[in-house]
Amino acid sequence: MTDFLKELCALNAVSGDEKAVRDYIISKIDGKADWHTDNLGNILVFKKGKKRSVKKLLIDAHMDEVGFIISSVTADGFLKFQTVGGINTAAIMFRQVKIGNVNGVVCGTPIHLLSGDEKKKLPKSDSLYIDIGAESREEALKLVSLGDRAVMCSEYREMGNKIKAKAIDDRAGCAILLSLITNDSDYDFYASFSVQEEVGLRGAKTAAFAADPDAAIVLEATTAADIADVDETHRVCVLGNGPAVSFMDRATVYDREYYRAALESGIKCQPKSAVAGGNNSGAIHLSRGGVRTVAISVPCRYIHSSSCVADKEDIKNAERLAKYMLAGICGGTVK
Repeated sequence: MTDFLKELCALNAVSGDEKAVRDYIISKIDGKADWHTDNLGNILVFKKGKKRSVKKLLIDAHMDEVGFIISSVTADGFLKFQTVGGINTAAIMFRQVKIGNVNGVVCGTPIHLLSGDEKKKLPKSDSLYIDIGAESREEALKLVSLGDRAVMCSEYREMGNKIKAKAIDDRAGCAILLSLITNDSDYDFYASFSVQEEVGLRGAKTAAFAADPDAAIVLEATTAADIADVDETHRVCVLGNGPAVSFMDRATVYDREYYRAALESGIKCQPKSAVAGGNNSGAIHLSRGGVRTVAISVPCRYIHSSSCVADKEDIKNAERLAKYMLAGICGGTVK
């Protein structure tokens, strides 16, 4: 499963341009399960298990990551962009990016040209640009096109029991779901590798409608603020304490029985101690007549940056918890 994660994090798939990740996933599940893609680009999967499930279960992970989309080019060859998904300006200033095979760097006004008040504030993202070394609009447009995606560059690195990479949100979920599909399962289940989560839970909406499940497990990554000078009440979740299980966020009030079952599983996990953010549960649990939903999230420091940090044991425990909930829901022991 960690090999899946390393390879997935190396791929670029800003929302709406998930092809690289989609092709990789298909290459791994082909022959292991029945699958097809829909008109949005979701991969919809049926995994045959040893036994039929008492409930129709959907397990979801999203393929896309945050990034940028090129919106215009200045006369002197700099690229203007819009952010795709929620990105803090501090995470992108002077970062290396790639647009396809073109290298660039996110730039703004040099600090020595800023006024006193300006130096105290982060610039707005719409005041920044990408420098690809072009000297004119014409030269730049030979290399890139409006609507191209740009992604922050990063390398996968291990730091003791932790990993550093871009796009752990949600390549961790994709890696776990790949592991569930490519190994034998005790029960039948459905899966969706969904698109465009970062721009409004769009792929999950159509995937859930098509699958029409009774229950869902959403595999995600979530913000961990367990860093220096952050008090315990604002840490959300802690690396090393297992996956975070949500009771409520800005998009979903989670199924209480599933939430309790996860915390009482005996597998190392923790409640997500903040009502904040959201994930594909927000679309899935409202599909058709409603879907009982649980979210299992890998704690991730510096999320939506080029240097996300997660704990390898948390990812393994997230997979164990997903297997437990799958067996419990499909076998009827989790009511």
